[in-house]
Amino acid sequence: MLVELRIRDYAVVEDLRLELGPGLNVLTGETGAGKSIIVGALGLLLGERASATVVRTGAERATVEAVFDVSNLPDVSRLLEEHGFRAEDGLLILRREVAAAGRNRAWVNGSPATAGAVGDLGTSLVDLHGQHEHQTLLRSKDQRAILDAFGGAEVVAARVAALHADVEAQRLALEEREARVRAIETRADFLRFQLEEIDGARVEPGEDAALEGEARRHEHAAELVQGAAAVHEGLYEGDDSVADRLAAVRRTLERLAAFDPDLADDVQRLDEALLTVEEVGRRAGDYASCVEHDPARLEHVRERLDKLFRLKRKYGPELADVLAAAQRVRAELSALDEADRDLGLLRRRIDEAASALQEAARELSRLRGTAAEGLGAAVEDVLPELGLVGASFEVRLNPHDVVTAGGAEGVEFLVSPNAGFDPMPLARIASGGELSRVMLALKSVLADVDRVPVLVFDEIDAGVGGVVASAVAEKLAEVASRHQVFVVTHLAQVASRGKQHLLVEKGAADGVTAASVRFLAGESRVEEIARMLGGDPDSATSRQHARELLGAASSGPRASGRGARRTRPVS
Repeated sequence: MLVELRIRDYAVVEDLRLELGPGLNVLTGETGAGKSIIVGALGLLLGERASATVVRTGAERATVEAVFDVSNLPDVSRLLEEHGFRAEDGLLILRREVAAAGRNRAWVNGSPATAGAVGDLGTSLVDLHGQHEHQTLLRSKDQRAILDAFGGAEVVAARVAALHADVEAQRLALEEREARVRAIETRADFLRFQLEEIDGARVEPGEDAALEGEARRHEHAAELVQGAAAVHEGLYEGDDSVADRLAAVRRTLERLAAFDPDLADDVQRLDEALLTVEEVGRRAGDYASCVEHDPARLEHVRERLDKLFRLKRKYGPELADVLAAAQRVRAELSALDEADRDLGLLRRRIDEAASALQEAARELSRLRGTAAEGLGAAVEDVLPELGLVGASFEVRLNPHDVVTAGGAEGVEFLVSPNAGFDPMPLARIASGGELSRVMLALKSVLADVDRVPVLVFDEIDAGVGGVVASAVAEKLAEVASRHQVFVVTHLAQVASRGKQHLLVEKGAADGVTAASVRFLAGESRVEEIARMLGGDPDSATSRQHARELLGAASSGPRASGRGARRTRPVS
């Protein structure tokens, strides 16, 4: 519900605060008093393009702020969260500011927001009839949603949307997988060449280090033989070898140990040293006898090392990296085989999901077909009561080539305001009054399923009078029993049905045109109704007629004490 509307420095409005209540709120006043300016200011919160021309002369900026009670509106709460906001104590405050210099700003509950976010939230709360761009019933997706609600097809429609999203997600996954497969297939030959190159080399871990050692032995075979023989001779085999001299020293120390047992440990150490020297000497002799100088083997080792070097340069830098590269290539080629299997599985799943989507879409189409006939007939029955005699209304289902998230067809509301003319989309109705009355007929039929809580009607009484005026008033009161309705009217019949009656007056303050709004009750309301009836508001007859009209409307709840609070003249 729209709890409060605040307007400052907008057109001829200087400072205005409107407190609105549930049910039917009516706004009246002389022609040109500024009634539609208030509606236009509200339109800013519904996404209307802001222009610096709306800023009151002499002011720096125009501000429009609306306070809504959204405590019982879960859809709005979800939309708030989507935009990154939360309701505070069940209240939502939307604000837009238009600077004279051209800069525009917007806020949601005091936090900066885009004008688009404010517009999205505003249009979820307010349906303004009289300016096409703000009317939800002129948008195809909203017409579809309303038809589904009217026909009890919302659950099936949600299933269609979910299935469509599932099919699209799976198709996207299939496309991505196919792209990866194509990428792998494109380089599959190259991958196989790499794997054959590495596997064909029969690389062993640490092989390069071992071969490098072998190559050094072959390259220095002569030096190794000569040196090992010298070691053998000097340590063990030659005259006066280290082993012989160490043995003599050991014998001397052994004689001394016979005199001093403390030397026994040293004798043992010399025994160990002698054994080590003899062992090294013998091994050096064995080594010298087995070292081979094999030029053919050396050439083979060098060739092998060259091959390993080239592999390391391509896949390395180390031999372990070459082996790891082979593993990666195997995994990539294996993924190609797995991808082929996955593609088949994905295609089967898509076929199953698409089949379920088609079945759900057929059920939705059936429900919509029945609902379209019922809604069209119901609205058409109401139109003559609202002065649109001979008018026709049609809900047309336009089949799609493929099933979309919204089903197998688009939904379009068509109307012909006059007999003999082809029906046309609602947005193409030229007359604001006719469009508002068509909208009123729709709202009266859809009152139980329409989720937009606040309805604003402007120009609804254009060209209307007599019995039709009473019918319009009746329908507005009927819709107001389920929605909060704010209507700008010249009809006394409509004004008399309001739970709250607000009067717009224009005057002058310090030589500047000023508009103000005040709440009417009691005799002040009788006087305004008498004026609207076309008589002398001061005459007893006109006032009696006004009282009778108000009395006839008193079967509904009387106007409450809340209304517009005039802070000072508005200019």
